[in-house]
Amino acid sequence: MYGVVTRNAEELDWSGFDRRFFEATDVSGRAREPQPEAVNMVSCHADNAATRERPELSPVNDAGERATREREFFDWNYVCPTHEEYREGLLETIEEYGALGGDVRLDDVGFPREEYCRCDRCEAACEASAYDDRFDWRADVVERFVADARERVPGRLYLTVYPDPYPDHARRRTGVDPGALDAYVDEFVVPIYDMAYSTTYWLEILARGWVDELVTPFSIELYAVNVDIDNLAKATEVADAYAKDVLFGYDAGNARAVLRRMDADAREGKRHEPE
Repeated sequence: MYGVVTRNAEELDWSGFDRRFFEATDVSGRAREPQPEAVNMVSCHADNAATRERPELSPVNDAGERATREREFFDWNYVCPTHEEYREGLLETIEEYGALGGDVRLDDVGFPREEYCRCDRCEAACEASAYDDRFDWRADVVERFVADARERVPGRLYLTVYPDPYPDHARRRTGVDPGALDAYVDEFVVPIYDMAYSTTYWLEILARGWVDELVTPFSIELYAVNVDIDNLAKATEVADAYAKDVLFGYDAGNARAVLRRMDADAREGKRHEPE
């Protein structure tokens, strides 16, 4: 099946898509009216607006440097997963979206990188925990958040995972341990983005890696903005060979054009082969 990921509510009514995801909150901190006919998405531990207003929400490393987009390697401002007030607000939002549409997707979950967070709150919580290994403690923090979210979602719970299938990489980088989260998550979403998809061998390598790494079903999300239709069609065929479903991010028009092209090619007997 094929789905769309969009910020535009009117695109949810467009034909051609089997599944519809709506970005109700995003990393900018902007909130949109959640849509009952879509899987509403929640940006969990990324919020530019909140962290600009309240810098204490940001995770810090051992040098006191905050995980914000002003620093190299960060595309947005992160929120520390142990901040209890922000955590409770997130869970309230998740519960609201679950009550509206049944299904919810958790986006941007976890810690920013391996060296975070070293705030006083995290230091004290880790020291008081039963874990000698800091990565084990971080994974437990994320697991407890996802477990609490699961209790508030009556339908399917989706979770976006960092697109590195190498064993233990996602866990060490973000605290998101797919194996431990199988008990709570109905489906993972792996965004594998490229600006062109001019070659697809690397896409196939990553997709095959996720087949080996995950027990829970997963979908692959492709970037659809300003991507050549033929290239995106080829990437779609590759992703579709390994994932449960293929989702198209942030350009419903381009996505629909790809599906029409693929349908026409199928009727003509043409097939795109993975490179």
